[in-house]
Formats: sequence, C-alpha cells, structure tokens
Amino acid sequence: MGFTRRDLLKWAAVGTVSAAAGSAMAEDDEFVANCDDNYGVLVDTVVCIGCRKCEWACNNEHKLKNADLESFEDKSVFEHHRRPTDDAYTVVNRFWAPEQNDKAYTIKVQCMHCNYPACVSACIVGALSKSNIGPVDYDAWKCIGCRYCMVACPFQVPAYEYQEALKPRVRKCTFCKERLTEGRRPACVSICPNEALTFGTRDELIEVARERIRSHPGKYVDHIFGENEIGGTSWLYLAATDFTNTELPTLDSENIPHRTERIQHGIFKSFIPPIALYGLLGLIMQSKPDNEEKEEEDVSAS
Repeated sequence: MGFTRRDLLKWAAVGTVSAAAGSAMAEDDEFVANCDDNYGVLVDTVVCIGCRKCEWACNNEHKLKNADLESFEDKSVFEHHRRPTDDAYTVVNRFWAPEQNDKAYTIKVQCMHCNYPACVSACIVGALSKSNIGPVDYDAWKCIGCRYCMVACPFQVPAYEYQEALKPRVRKCTFCKERLTEGRRPACVSICPNEALTFGTRDELIEVARERIRSHPGKYVDHIFGENEIGGTSWLYLAATDFTNTELPTLDSENIPHRTERIQHGIFKSFIPPIALYGLLGLIMQSKPDNEEKEEEDVSAS
C-alpha cells in the first residue's frame, strides 16, 4: 500500500513536533544526573604491571576471540600503539615518564563511560544512552550505522564492524553491566592481580585517589584524570607523570554535549527542523507523480 499526500503531510507534522521535542530535551540538558553515585573504576598506572590479564578477561567475558590466557602474555604488542577495536574492547599500551629517565609504565584504555557522553548526544536515534548506574549502553537494534558516535568521542573508542556486511554494529566496552546488576565487579577488575584496577562508586574512588596522592606525593602527579575532564568520567586515572605523556587527551572541564548542543541550537533556532524538511521533500516527490497521473487523465478525457 503506497503513501498518499495526506500521509506525507501527517508524517511531516510528526517530524516537526519530534524535532522540536528533541530540541527541548537537549535544552533541559538530559544528561544531568548525580554521577558521583554511579559505579566507576580507578586505574592506577603506577602499579599496573602490564600483564594484560584484563584484556583476556574482557575477551573471555564477551566471547570476542577464541584465545587462551597464555596468548596474552605476549608483551611485544607494546612495541606499537593499539586502540580498542570491534573484537578488543580494552587494550593495554605503554608510555614513558620523561622526568624519570623515560621509565616505562602501562595504561589500560577502554570506553570511559563519561558522565556527559558525547556519543549519546551525537546519536540521532537513541541507540546510545547513559545508564543510571554508570555504563553507557548501546542498543544495536536502534543503530542505523551513521557512526556519528565514533566522530564525537574525544577518546576515539567506539569501533565499527566493517567486516559485517549485513548487521554491522558499533562495539565498545560495556562496563560489564550485566555483572554490575548481579552485584559483581567488571571482569577486568576481578582478574587484576595487584589492584591496579579498583571498583566502587565514583565519589569513593576519587577519595581513594586523593589519599594515594597525599600519602605518596613523589609517586603520583597531583591530578586525577577523569575527575573533571569533560564533566567527569566513570573511569579515573592516576599516573606518575603528567598525563600529556600518556595517550589520554588534554581536555577541559566543559562537557561536550553542552558545547555542541549550543552550536546546534544556534543553527536551527531560525530554521525549519531537519525532519520537517525531509517530510516536505517527500511531499514534493510524491506530488509529482500524482500531478502526472492527473494530466494523463485530462488528456484521455479530452
């Protein structure tokens, strides 16, 4: 059954209302929440030994690769910088502390599960959402594969299943949400042999990090990465060197959705919402065949 012009007008109106509603939600800053009560993880790069057991645990939990634990003992991977992929939600990389004669340290990277996720703000279909316990969730059923989330993420974390021709998905660390709801810690935290990964609520972890800095002033730089960066993240970091020497980006405290949505509102404030434009274009395209049919009927009648 084809669409009539009445149907197209109806959907154009719905599109206009939906776009306006979406703008109103953004203006209300839908990401605001008491994120200090959310779960988080403190990554202490000073005590991390680069064993890569966290990589194996994540791989095993999500059934990403059929690889045994021994295969993750290979440290030659540190010779090249790596980033999370569609079949490796977390990776461990190496960095150096110049002020300590280039002493080597290792750092685990994964989705930061931001308090104000840029990926959530960028997603035009709501496939990404911020959970009220911490994780940034992904709904593959809603995803249309636009990959705006990949562009928006300041940590360059989301990966795409390019090899999946029919059902490609965006892949990233899930924060082991299923385990959290069962009262268990994330798989990577559970296997860490020397507590380089500490699980807890975000406010608790910030206090733990501050105490470590106070107790060992020469061991850590006085900076908890993720406490304030882009409005805060669920994953927090300690290091023995300035974070510019790590792979973590230099970011200010303003959250990205707040910044980008100001731009979006400025662009669309005086214009017709995009969905309404699409509806109008559809109406024009549909009316052309209708007009042609009417002309043919007139010719036949004459």
